[in-house]
Amino acid sequence: MCHPRIHLLLACFALLVSPASVIAAPAIVDTCAECHGADGMGRGLAMVPVIAGIPAAHIEQAIYAYVDGARRCAREPRMCETVAALSEIEVAEVAEYFAAQVRGSSHEEFDKVLAAEGEVLHKQHCSNCHLPPDHESVADAIGYPLHGQRSEYLRYAIEAYFAGDREALLEAMADQIRQLKAGDLGALVNYYSSYRSAD
Repeated sequence: MCHPRIHLLLACFALLVSPASVIAAPAIVDTCAECHGADGMGRGLAMVPVIAGIPAAHIEQAIYAYVDGARRCAREPRMCETVAALSEIEVAEVAEYFAAQVRGSSHEEFDKVLAAEGEVLHKQHCSNCHLPPDHESVADAIGYPLHGQRSEYLRYAIEAYFAGDREALLEAMADQIRQLKAGDLGALVNYYSSYRSAD
């Protein structure tokens, strides 16, 4: 069963894609682009996540998780400061804008052996909820697309779940995380780093 916030955000997303949808205000996008880049690819900064191609409802979900404290800004205090000042309309505008950006390849180096191990782990623990950003059903997936995400940020994010600095929105996710061993993290990170888009 989905977390109540997911139901709410999906309902909001349904309204946002109606003909009356607002168009992202340049000033709001520029604020986020200072770190994430206008294309959502993170300006090559290791600890700034790629947000291009993440469905709008998921971007909103992440923003509100920072606002609510479900995600703590342990290493990115500016994120919490920025989102705290956004109105609901601005959150929706930002989410729509970056959702429309195409995720390119990170072009990061990766270990092929570890990536192969990570692919197996992904299929076992993550594939039901996390689809590649170019998958036809990604907008309907419960989880964010992890393929092509920056490796250092991915490592930090997964470790944050282990440490309790992020709350798993679904018990099923928490259960899958508990099943992972310490060595599995590197394999998953290498697998997601191996993603190459059609760019």
